[in-house]
Amino acid sequence: MRYFDHSIHFADGGSQQIPVGKVVCVGLNYSDHVAEMNSQQAAEPVLFLKPASALVPLEQPVAIPVEFGSCHHEVEMSILIGEQLADCTEQQAADAIIGVGVALDLTLRDLQNQFKQKGHPWDKAKGFDGACPASAFVDRSQVDDLQDLELRLTINGEVKQSSNTSHMITPVLSLIAYISRFFTLMPGDIVLTGTPAGVGPIYPGDKLSVELVDIISVETHAVER
Repeated sequence: MRYFDHSIHFADGGSQQIPVGKVVCVGLNYSDHVAEMNSQQAAEPVLFLKPASALVPLEQPVAIPVEFGSCHHEVEMSILIGEQLADCTEQQAADAIIGVGVALDLTLRDLQNQFKQKGHPWDKAKGFDGACPASAFVDRSQVDDLQDLELRLTINGEVKQSSNTSHMITPVLSLIAYISRFFTLMPGDIVLTGTPAGVGPIYPGDKLSVELVDIISVETHAVER
């Protein structure tokens, strides 16, 4: 398995020599996903972390650790942070975004459900090695409106997840400002902005098309780890 190196890569072939940092994720940020998970909309964003060791290039085969049970796909828009942010304003958040991409928040659903039932943390279900296949980034200047982008995941020719970022419960800038109240965001950190409905299992041999439509598209496939 090839992990992210110390360069952040862009879709035009360029790179920036900044350390790859943590991944800050938000759960239940699309109302249709809240419904399919039989959950309730939270009063504030639900945050969790993935370590840098979870990051792998989406362009390489997606490795599924089948020994831990069902592994689910969750397609999300990814945001690359280029400046240090602590308790920031939405304008400061906007100024700090340097890249936009697409990623998979892989989730070991059987393990997660077991941990939830016991009231235990579910870090192992979300932060395992390879749990965040992420695309190269498109420069922020090439994306007009972060809240009007089509997000789509196709598996074996069938669309499994499709939505628009306009449907986020907490929009991107508000989300980053909220995150920065609790975790200082550093250059090289990545924010995953939530997944829409349609999450489900992914199996070795599946062929995937992961898209932020008209921005970036990655063709890949799943393999057994």
